[in-house]
Amino acid sequence: MRNDKDNLIVTLTFNFSLKVITFSESLRTLHKYEMASQIFRSGTSIGANVREAQNAESKRDFIHKFKISAKEADELDYWLTLCRMSEHYPNPNDELLEDLQKIILIITKIISTSKKSG
Repeated sequence: MRNDKDNLIVTLTFNFSLKVITFSESLRTLHKYEMASQIFRSGTSIGANVREAQNAESKRDFIHKFKISAKEADELDYWLTLCRMSEHYPNPNDELLEDLQKIILIITKIISTSKKSG
């Protein structure tokens, strides 16, 4: 059984997913169901793929899972930017946006480092 207790990116993305759930639920209360679903799916998928990478079958598989996480993070950034720019949606809080940028940087670094060490 793996131990994610001291794994920074696993912990960060799990806690981030909880914040994404909260924001997407706030959108649902405003009847913004489509956007809430998009944000929920892409935002929680980041951590799901990071966690799945912990059981990768190979280094190539590990990198692939992190690349999927990076794509999901970029997609989430798109949806959150739409919320920020649209007068019809509430702005996501600064903490959510800052956490996403931190996660993107870490994921990018993990991918880069994993490719170099291979």
